[in-house]
Amino acid sequence: MTDQLAPDVAARLKRTSDGLVPAVAQQHDTGEVLMLGWMDDTALARTLSTGRATYWSRSRGEYWVKGDTSGHVQHVVEVRLDCDGDTILVKVDQVGAACHTGEHTCFDADLLPLGGPERG
Repeated sequence: MTDQLAPDVAARLKRTSDGLVPAVAQQHDTGEVLMLGWMDDTALARTLSTGRATYWSRSRGEYWVKGDTSGHVQHVVEVRLDCDGDTILVKVDQVGAACHTGEHTCFDADLLPLGGPERG
């Protein structure tokens, strides 16, 4: 495992003021969006070198490898940067639930109604 991100990749990242980049986890074969996590250079380097999704927990202030505690592992299939370098897309093979609530995806609940004057 390496904690060092390749300099050319690091140079492309646009980080928040606390050094983080949002990372969207997506099921590689269905395209389903599973969750949003945060990565810094070390988390991204570990993800790329191990093939296991590694995130920075803002609430706990530590790294976590998805599935080490829950068993709900994210096996990384590919990683992409968006055109601006300010978002990471992590395509994974999700084992079990992706959400800490036990749901398959963090986006199963709270469907917001569309409306407003232009929608009638």
